[in-house]
Amino acid sequence: MDNARPDPRGEYARRLDLRRTAALRHARAERAISNGRLAVVLIAAAALWLVFGERALDIRWLCLPVLAYAVLAAVHERVIRARRRCERAAEFYERGIARLDDLWMGRGEPGERFLEEGHPFAADLDLFGRGSLFERICTARTRAGEETLARWLREPAAPDQTRGRQGAVEELRDRLDLREDLFLLGADVRAGIDPDALAAWGAAGAVFTRAAPRADVARVVAPFLALATVAALGAWSFTGAGPIPFLALGLIEGIVSLRVRARVIRVVSAVEKAGRDLALLSQVLERLERERFTSPMLAGLRGALETGGAPPSRRIARLQRLIELLDARRNQLFAPLACLLMWSTQVALAVEAWRAVSGPAIGRWLSAVGEMEALCALAGYAWENPEDPFPEIAEGGPLFEGEALGHPLIPSGRCVRNDLSLGSGRQVLIVSGSNMSGKSTMLRTVGINAVLAMAGAPVRARRLRLSPLALGASIRIHDSLQAGTSRFYAEITRLRQITDLTGGGLPVMFLVDEMLHGTNSHDRRIGAEAVVRSLVDRGAIGLITTHDLALAHIAEVLAPRAENVHFEDHLEAGRMSFDYLLRPGIVKKSNALELMRAVGLAV
Repeated sequence: MDNARPDPRGEYARRLDLRRTAALRHARAERAISNGRLAVVLIAAAALWLVFGERALDIRWLCLPVLAYAVLAAVHERVIRARRRCERAAEFYERGIARLDDLWMGRGEPGERFLEEGHPFAADLDLFGRGSLFERICTARTRAGEETLARWLREPAAPDQTRGRQGAVEELRDRLDLREDLFLLGADVRAGIDPDALAAWGAAGAVFTRAAPRADVARVVAPFLALATVAALGAWSFTGAGPIPFLALGLIEGIVSLRVRARVIRVVSAVEKAGRDLALLSQVLERLERERFTSPMLAGLRGALETGGAPPSRRIARLQRLIELLDARRNQLFAPLACLLMWSTQVALAVEAWRAVSGPAIGRWLSAVGEMEALCALAGYAWENPEDPFPEIAEGGPLFEGEALGHPLIPSGRCVRNDLSLGSGRQVLIVSGSNMSGKSTMLRTVGINAVLAMAGAPVRARRLRLSPLALGASIRIHDSLQAGTSRFYAEITRLRQITDLTGGGLPVMFLVDEMLHGTNSHDRRIGAEAVVRSLVDRGAIGLITTHDLALAHIAEVLAPRAENVHFEDHLEAGRMSFDYLLRPGIVKKSNALELMRAVGLAV
């Protein structure tokens, strides 16, 4: 652990106290201003009585309470916003402390929508859902950030990508202010922005296309026609030139406006929704634009925000000004002049010109924001777990060598660590052991650390060295009443899926709990040996757990590429106890009968 790095819990507690103190200070100011506004109202009422009742006061004295009320109202709004910001910041640090105290379950984003049916390991390794790895890690506040992080957890990355993420996470690790600011900005962004629709609007084809000059005569004619019409109106009003030129030009304007009306409506209705989304996104973009980075990945993401040399927040500000101009047409006093100037048509043309230049970059902006938020989520996890190292990503493979591996979702006080090595001649471990001894947890520990490693995050281990791996797991397999499939059929389908992964570009690591549990012992022994042999011959590595000691012979048949290891239990004073330590060899006893008796079954 870096001695210069602050203690995560202590720093969270310090900042939480500061934010709560500031919130209380703003709340007191808010109450004081509310009382001041009430006092001003009472003074204004008294002044009205003196002006119109007693006639003892000049009406101009009413301006003072009106002005005072306006000033207090503006200050009051600012204080309310400051208080709410401090309260949200306090929530950010409260969540951080809850994660450090292992009280995070049910308080974060579970990401259940990312749990794809048929994914080879997501459900088995608890990547998504309540109490999942995603809920533990994800602090992203935009949908783009959540989707990026989920994709990184589901899909293995190339070694260079993983190393790039590690460098970016290390640089972002101590930028707590940035993560706090993104949390504060992200609440409205997450609720308000549909990233797919916004990117589609930016990339859609032009409504006013240069390919059809007759159809789009308004692009060139509208500005000159508007100027000519206003000039004709001025000439009629001030020089006596007569109404004929003005009426003729007005008729031409009407024809042109009618010709393009449908497309103007399309542009206006689309930009009003997109402009609102972009205004929210620009807050996040503007915050990211203030950061400077040195790691190649972060520098690349920062560069992706630039479009034509101008930062996206400035470009979005230009679009906002156009939308404000568009809204001006709704003003009753300005509406007649807007009609003469072909206001909606001209602003719609300007919006389309903006979209032609900046629209294709919107998808890139969203992607960069998503990756930045995903990296900040991993950086927050790294900051909260300073003793967890980054793994070494080895070329070639398959390889998985871990020292003191632990499960990141098990509280540190209860987490038992184990060493494990696969590759370099040993491809399979057959893990035997009694019920509740830790076999399934060991599979999940290996798998979830591999997921963290390939996502670019630190791992729960003293040291981990692994090659890029395609994961396949059969741990949480169920039957399906809707699909009409039994548990055994679901399991063999997953085993076929894992076998098919060996035909891809990455070596496979398989994690199989109670292989072929749903069939008889004869068929199970023959089938399990055949499946494991097939996977080993295809260069895969992995672990298999079993209660059936007959499957332990697989290690003997495939030696030295396979070995037996086991977990033990102990009966102490009539109660079962487990140390959850992995040992070489085959387990020598079972605890099934003892557990049955312990719950009161007459065995």
